[in-house]
Amino acid sequence: MNIEDYRNYCLSKKAVTEHFPFDNDTLVFKICNKMFALASLKQWEKGDAFINLKCDPEYAQELRAEYDSIKPGYHMHKQQWNSVYVQKGELTQQLIKELIDHSYEMVVKGLSKKLRESLN
Repeated sequence: MNIEDYRNYCLSKKAVTEHFPFDNDTLVFKICNKMFALASLKQWEKGDAFINLKCDPEYAQELRAEYDSIKPGYHMHKQQWNSVYVQKGELTQQLIKELIDHSYEMVVKGLSKKLRESLN
């Protein structure tokens, strides 16, 4: 997956916005002002890209046990976020998309009922 595919996939989801809230390097995607995906543009350029994605804690442990390319979230809450290394060749584009979907759904699930209903 390249940076354009990643960006386009995230932006294709309903009500997603992109931001650079921390610096000019970290691209953050939000739903209703809540982060669900973020990545360093410099890491993409270096060929060592990873995406931080929210994840169910039990599922996060399963993924980390199965894939060397999935680690505890870098600079994130280690139980609820994974760093998914997308350029190592281990993970399929389909799996990466599924993990982005899971992160998006986890954040939507945590929104207030009113905000969730506004997405329909």
